[in-house]
Amino acid sequence: MTATKGLEGIVATTSSVSSIVDGVLTYRGYNIDDLAEHASFEEVAYLLWFGKLPTKAELSSLLSDLSDYASIPEALVSQIKLYPKDLNTMAALRSAVSALALYDESANDMSREANVKKTIKLQAQLPTIVAAIARIREGKEPIAPLKNVSIAHNFLYMLTGKEPAEIAVKALDKALVLHADHELNASTFAARVTVATLSDIYSGVTSAIGALKGPLHGGANEAVMVMLSEINGKDDVDRYIQNKLDNKVKIMGFGHRVYKNGDPRAKHLQKMSYELGQMNGDTTLYDMSVRIEELVVSQKGLKPNVDFYSASVYTMLGIARDLFTPIFAISRVSGWTAHILEQYEDNRLIRPRAEYTGPVHQKYVAISSRI
Repeated sequence: MTATKGLEGIVATTSSVSSIVDGVLTYRGYNIDDLAEHASFEEVAYLLWFGKLPTKAELSSLLSDLSDYASIPEALVSQIKLYPKDLNTMAALRSAVSALALYDESANDMSREANVKKTIKLQAQLPTIVAAIARIREGKEPIAPLKNVSIAHNFLYMLTGKEPAEIAVKALDKALVLHADHELNASTFAARVTVATLSDIYSGVTSAIGALKGPLHGGANEAVMVMLSEINGKDDVDRYIQNKLDNKVKIMGFGHRVYKNGDPRAKHLQKMSYELGQMNGDTTLYDMSVRIEELVVSQKGLKPNVDFYSASVYTMLGIARDLFTPIFAISRVSGWTAHILEQYEDNRLIRPRAEYTGPVHQKYVAISSRI
């Protein structure tokens, strides 16, 4: 056996949920460009779960279920209020999602019907949990979800209690579509490994959130915003980036292990970044981002990934930086649960081997003789 570091290039399973072939991302065979331009996030979630785009009646039924399930238990709200005010938002989300299982009587029901219901409940409840975490840490009461509005609309409303602008809802909805699934990424793999033991769906999603928390996965867009906040305006971009490049410091938001010719999702977020800047009457973040892209592409040959422009999009939506990765989870739970359902349908315990590199032929020595 020969080990491959990071399992790079290893095909670990088969899946019909999504694919990345020759730099093209598809969900169930639909090109991400087509979906980003025309589909709502709820349509995409249905597609991932059920393998086809919904009819009008099917979409209406899903929207009704999402609306019905969006509230979270009062006991969970009380638990969140006990979290430290300086909490890590992803750690809080991980704990809250794990706790959800305690309030679901069907948590351990492994039937297909029960797991589909839990899938929809998780999708409905994650935005409510993230918004509650955001408000409670600020000393505010959580805002109950609205009925019969989109997930993007509801989330923005629950953060502020104000009706969001149409362009803001459109921007967040598109971001959710673009982040919904991405083949066998680290968090999806973590979810599939967990449920392959026949553990419950809440355990799988909790594992996925734990993997997403890392800065090499979900936390990259937060790092991009840290970088943008350190630059003193458009005129300071060249100096700042050149200093990073000269000192061989990684520029966050560029390059991707599976995309050699650029991330196909980035262009959609770049467009939304520009449109939101126009709406706000300030395109500074967009202009800075474009200049950074020019410098990194010309000197390193690296193109932006989905994280790069999502940072400015979320910031211009008035969303706090440490909510970026939880929003990623709000979207990606649709893909995680699609993969979990697929794993359950044709399960085999995931148990790879490791190439041993330690000492060999060791002999036990009595403790009195050890030095």
